[in-house]
Amino acid sequence: MTARWILLRGLTRESRHWGAFAPLLEARGGAVLPIDLPGNGTLAHLRSPSDVDAYVDAVRAEVQRQGAQPPLRVLAMSLGGMVASAWALRFPDEIEQLVLVNTSMRPYSRFYERLRPAAWPALLRAAWHWRGITNDNVAEAAIHAHTCARRDTLAADLDAWCAIRASAPVSRANALRQLLAAARYAVRGVPPCAALVLSSREDRLVNPVCSARLAQAWSAAHREHPWAGHDLPHDDPQWLVDAVCEAGPQRAIAPARFAP
Repeated sequence: MTARWILLRGLTRESRHWGAFAPLLEARGGAVLPIDLPGNGTLAHLRSPSDVDAYVDAVRAEVQRQGAQPPLRVLAMSLGGMVASAWALRFPDEIEQLVLVNTSMRPYSRFYERLRPAAWPALLRAAWHWRGITNDNVAEAAIHAHTCARRDTLAADLDAWCAIRASAPVSRANALRQLLAAARYAVRGVPPCAALVLSSREDRLVNPVCSARLAQAWSAAHREHPWAGHDLPHDDPQWLVDAVCEAGPQRAIAPARFAP
């Protein structure tokens, strides 16, 4: 297939959590290929690695299996942004452009910026209520409260998210391994591809200063949404599509094949 965009979500989230954003981007920016990280979505049956490089290997293998060919554009958020960055550093000829949404990485951010202390109690509540017919709504409500600024769709969101959780449950152990991978990852170097860093001013989970510092360190373009929360694709998918398509790749690279 010819995929213009690879989409990677973050901790415990999967392809269906892109919601309205994925079809909007496809209509405006070309074919999209959402890829689930091991332990999430279609790959919920797999053990999540505790190392970002292992996610890179899994994502590349799945992209190859689905027939997408480099050079690729990757839009990723949170943990997915770390995976995308590691991919671009290890296999630079495969990535044409990175768009990183509300991500954070050592050494540019401190641990209390990467995960705001005010969010810790809600995350512990979500972890405590992680599984069980009556607990799913509690966990998803806690996640929604700390990742989404839009509240007008709350009821529909919780219905959809609980249905996703019921059909492809992420184990507590996998969630913890994903969190460990994110906490341990430290980027080494600057990807040579074009990069756009996007953040949300009202992100209650990750301090937006993490994106600002990353963009500065990489000399990358940076735009900040004025009111959205951590889940920017949920809160304002049209703004995100506009930001991505208006930026465009800053340079072109020759067609490549996947490196061994």
